[in-house]
Amino acid sequence: MSKDNMKRVTGLGGFFFKCDDPNATKEWYKNHLGIPTDQYGWSFWWKDKEGNDCMTQWTPFDAGTKYFEPSQKQFMMNFRVENLEELLKVLKEEGVTIVGEMETYEYGKFGWILDPEGNKIELWEPIDEPLL
Repeated sequence: MSKDNMKRVTGLGGFFFKCDDPNATKEWYKNHLGIPTDQYGWSFWWKDKEGNDCMTQWTPFDAGTKYFEPSQKQFMMNFRVENLEELLKVLKEEGVTIVGEMETYEYGKFGWILDPEGNKIELWEPIDEPLL
């Protein structure tokens, strides 16, 4: 597949933000907005236009987290992508700053880049199967 035909972002995979007390923040969202939080935040399950199961993650992080580094911003977006390995190669060729090495877990592959403003962006090639 040529880089011109390559799918890049296919959806929002998650929104992560820093806060002083993640547990109190999750409780507030649970109590006032009805978000069914767990230890990670909220895994919001939905269907794409083809009817496939998909998930978006909402997570408050401790204000001192190093996970967003090298960005100094208070948030990090996670975008769903297809074929992360090829996409990271193309982005590197295009001069995009790649942060760290790709990581693989039972729920998908992850890679990180920086946008021109220094925002760290997490790229996620998901395996959209509910973990039971």
